[in-house]
Amino acid sequence: MDFKSSDTITGPSSEDVLPHTATAAVKVVIVGGFGVGKTTMVGSVSEIRPLTTEETMTQAGIGVDDNYGSETKTATTVAMDFGRISITEELVLYLFGTPGQERFWFLWNGLFEGALGAVVLLDTRRLEVSFDVIGRLEERGVPFVVAVNDFPDAPHHSMETLRRALDLDEDVPMVKCDARQRASSRDTLLTLMRYLHTLTVARV
Repeated sequence: MDFKSSDTITGPSSEDVLPHTATAAVKVVIVGGFGVGKTTMVGSVSEIRPLTTEETMTQAGIGVDDNYGSETKTATTVAMDFGRISITEELVLYLFGTPGQERFWFLWNGLFEGALGAVVLLDTRRLEVSFDVIGRLEERGVPFVVAVNDFPDAPHHSMETLRRALDLDEDVPMVKCDARQRASSRDTLLTLMRYLHTLTVARV
């Protein structure tokens, strides 16, 4: 197609442009089982309009996807979610949310590539879906923190009880969060950043 000199070529909106002060970027992955709030967290905390790959759930998923506890969901991530948040004027986090259904987990390989760390979102109604998620991160050596997402109808357990149930090392941070709230999601990411800093200092 030929462009005329009068044609207007638009770029990203002003709020989507990377701040000129940014000097470092870090890739962070938001992981968890189906319906734990990954898309919600990316959307609530991202300073740019998030990229999502949600598709309407169909009858084909019945008997294939385990949607226990999320029966009212009508859409699901089939590739990834993407967002961005500036931690400081110099440090920017690129956020990648993974698909939750096990049949899409093959996509995780590419999403984990180059990731500095991860947030594991936890739904206490379905703890069992987190076992394989945490196992995959441990196998890959990806540092992570665990964030217990606050669902109104979810059972409440102490952090120590959850840590034992997940067989987590004592040094892995655990926090409570509400993925719908920007401040709560931001604080969860800051917990991950502090943990990564601690690991870096320990290696020196």
